[in-house]
Amino acid sequence: MAATIESSPSSVTTTKEQAGKRFQVALIKPSHYDDDGYVIQWVRSFIPSNSLATVYSLVDDSRQRAAIGADVAIDITAADEINTRIKTDEIIARFAAHNNFGLVFLVGVQSNQFPRAIDIARPLRAAGVPVAIGGFHVSGCLAMLPGIQADMQQALDLGITLYAGELEGRCDDLLRDAARGDLKPLYNYLHDLPSLEGAPSPLLPKQFLKRTYQLQTSFDAGRGCPYQCSFCTIINVQGRKSRGRSADDIERLVRENLKQGVFWFFMTDDNFARNKDWEAILDRLAKLRGEIAQSGGRDIKLVIQVDTLCHKIDGFIEKAKAAGVVRVFLGLESINPQSLASANKRQNKITEYRQMLLAWKNAGVLTYAGYILGFPHDTPQSIAEDIAIIQKELPLDILEFFCLTPLPGSEDHQTKVKLGEPMDADLNRYDLEHVVTTHPKMSRAEWEQVYRSVWDLYYSREHVERILRRAAATGGGISRLASMIFLFSSMVKIEKVHPLQGGIIRIKRRTDRRSSLPIVPAWQFYPALTVEVAIKLYRNIRHWMWIDALRRKVRKDPNRLAYRDTAITPVDEHDVEKLELFNHSADAQATVDHLRKVKELTTVKSVA
Repeated sequence: MAATIESSPSSVTTTKEQAGKRFQVALIKPSHYDDDGYVIQWVRSFIPSNSLATVYSLVDDSRQRAAIGADVAIDITAADEINTRIKTDEIIARFAAHNNFGLVFLVGVQSNQFPRAIDIARPLRAAGVPVAIGGFHVSGCLAMLPGIQADMQQALDLGITLYAGELEGRCDDLLRDAARGDLKPLYNYLHDLPSLEGAPSPLLPKQFLKRTYQLQTSFDAGRGCPYQCSFCTIINVQGRKSRGRSADDIERLVRENLKQGVFWFFMTDDNFARNKDWEAILDRLAKLRGEIAQSGGRDIKLVIQVDTLCHKIDGFIEKAKAAGVVRVFLGLESINPQSLASANKRQNKITEYRQMLLAWKNAGVLTYAGYILGFPHDTPQSIAEDIAIIQKELPLDILEFFCLTPLPGSEDHQTKVKLGEPMDADLNRYDLEHVVTTHPKMSRAEWEQVYRSVWDLYYSREHVERILRRAAATGGGISRLASMIFLFSSMVKIEKVHPLQGGIIRIKRRTDRRSSLPIVPAWQFYPALTVEVAIKLYRNIRHWMWIDALRRKVRKDPNRLAYRDTAITPVDEHDVEKLELFNHSADAQATVDHLRKVKELTTVKSVA
């Protein structure tokens, strides 16, 4: 598709081509602003939007069934702003040509994206275009806070409709209300979570995926999580009961994507290992891969997210590998039991970390883990010590860092609101990489400096070589790993954005700036941008050169298969005595002592 959201034959899905009335639907997943107030946007983005795919499929299902009326055609566009420019003047012109008969729906809007969503919506509403906003910010605030918050009231004052909850089973009603010019100010379905089985599966046409890295798409096999992590918004928006799509649903959406040449899939479930149908889904995908292999087609590549106990599920990792899983995201969060307990993340057991990571590594799957900075007991020194232990003792490939953030919709945010504790008013900063509240042991400046420094600390030359050597010794692909190391180690350092908000070649447009900031004159903006791009290009080339030099060094080493270090040594019963992971703090030692006591009691009962 084109780099804008204007209506064109290649970017609009239509029905009843000769019909007189045409209902316009523009689906937009907004980006958010960088520290200078410019929209974060790329020529190619890394992470596809599942919200956009989900809502598109639901609207398209309504279109196919002529839900608004047999004499009404529906035109649909979809745009993820992180890779597609949003031109509000062209949207206004498109809707004006149809007497504003339609709906602009800003979907999947997170808290940090809400200011940008308002800026997109403001000129549309001024022109009389109907606009609705849905996503985690609206749903999370309504789920956890009393009344309507100031930012959402601002939206209501502009005549924007707010949508809380999920759209399955309700899309027809929303579109009909818009068609009648009778949109409600607020739709709230938070207490009525729909079943996903048999619902239209998330599917974006290829034309809307061309601006993603590796032509990647996404889908959710299920929603909801049984755990109670206090920093999480998912449990308060999607519920704690797992709701899933059937294996038939998943196979159908994968087959439809394969038909249009899409082979990379990102499963957005926060914890696929807790999906009750995980085995049936993985078996179905493994069978599909067998068909593909026989026909000589291109293989499926799957990325999933799971918890740190998934290796305890019999056959899970083996079946994941057979289904095409090549990368796995893990919520490690901390190696300090005290920090995990403070966030109600008691399901993470540090005594299981090595065994879990080794199981994935032995399967040849690339491991990514999230690590949170800013738990109450963290200090700059303790964080540095923890990272050194991880580097030495855990066979982890990619580590990404986040600031502990009281996201609207989380228990942490709700608690701070009730206690009147200070938090930043600017939602744009709630992106997990900015410090937005106070800390008992670190100043804001110290906390921010820790976040900036840990990337260089973890991705040091010494450790990058160590990661590559581990991959070579265990049969992993060091070229693809080197590429991932480059992407994750360079984004914060060079582009000043988190890797999960990153992409290939940053785009910065002069007029796409936050409404509260002035537009810089062209004579000033473009020379500065030219210098900025040149500096970033130079730094990226240098950064890649030293990573690639290490890759070539490891590849040429004739003894690379014989490499061993503590992290890739098989787990044994003496680990709890030898490793710093289990002895670096009183809480770690207490965790090990508790485990030993449980084992002793269990053994005694078994013998008895």
